Amino acid sequence: MASTRTLEIGGRRIGPDEPPYIIAEMSGNHKGDIRRTFSILEAAKAAGADAVKLQTYRADTITIDHHGPEFMVEGGLWAGRRLYELYEEAHTPWEWHPEIFARARDLGITVFSSPFDPTAVDFLESLDAPAYKIASPEIIDIPLIRKAARSGKPMIISTGMASLEEIEEAVAAARGEGNDDIVVLHCTAAYPAPPEEANLATLADLRKRLGVTVGLSDHTLGTTVATIAVALGAAVIEKHFTLARADGGVDSAFSLEPAELARLVEESAVAHAAVGAPAYEPTKSEASVLRNRRSLYVVAPVARGETLSHENVRSIRPGNGMKPKYLDAVIGRKAARDLAFGEPLDVSMIEGGLADVVAT
Repeated sequence: MASTRTLEIGGRRIGPDEPPYIIAEMSGNHKGDIRRTFSILEAAKAAGADAVKLQTYRADTITIDHHGPEFMVEGGLWAGRRLYELYEEAHTPWEWHPEIFARARDLGITVFSSPFDPTAVDFLESLDAPAYKIASPEIIDIPLIRKAARSGKPMIISTGMASLEEIEEAVAAARGEGNDDIVVLHCTAAYPAPPEEANLATLADLRKRLGVTVGLSDHTLGTTVATIAVALGAAVIEKHFTLARADGGVDSAFSLEPAELARLVEESAVAHAAVGAPAYEPTKSEASVLRNRRSLYVVAPVARGETLSHENVRSIRPGNGMKPKYLDAVIGRKAARDLAFGEPLDVSMIEGGLADVVAT
């Protein structure tokens, strides 16, 4: 199994030791208006997202214009709608893509896309797309994965609905084309997804089993689940994004608004920084409060040769004296000199020393 590695998209390093890579998924939230698309790019950039993701398909490349019952959506936000009609509304026109890529370059934000058939890969290659995202339903389309992987561009693969075997097959297909720049996004393909079905423990398991960088394609409401995922090792977070849910749109109900995306960026950075590394020594910020720990102090005057007792030696704050664990060894010993009230107890103050005890 290959080890987890750092990869790059648009010059941005992505991996377990890098800040979380935040993707704003536009999907159909452009509502058929390229000006709104540009506004979404600008808002995502202002919020601090690293990338905006498109979806590259046409209704006739993802389904067929059929009225049969199996071509009707059952349940969820789009219940009762025909697939062809839904995709006709939601797709991002291909003629917009060059302008979207150009505007993103001007803004300094990365744009890439999910291709849904081989012609979409060819089209995106002509635009020099920096990465490819395989959407959850397409994870079983091994020929599509192989074609995208042959580009040599980083591959981001969502796992919604997939079995472990299907996920392994998809990753193996990409690696079989010599492409090991792979991110696997754990995903619950429900819209919106209930938090209790997020199963974020899967992140660590995927990383261990597959040796890939992992992330989360999150359809829960709000930012809580995504932020937790970062703390659990997600190097990439993808969330649907819109200018305002009240504006409507096929994905608006479970999309973040600009202020929420900005909060996700901030909270994800904090979560990543908070994970840190195993640490069992005082941190820099703890150094100033170390003195507040308890230690052994002289709490009543003691004459030279006098016996140390619980009446004249106690464990108190601050922490400038011997550690409290030595109290039992100290009691009953003789003072090597006069000891003043309020002095921190030191080995040199004890007749004969305590080298045998302190050494332990």
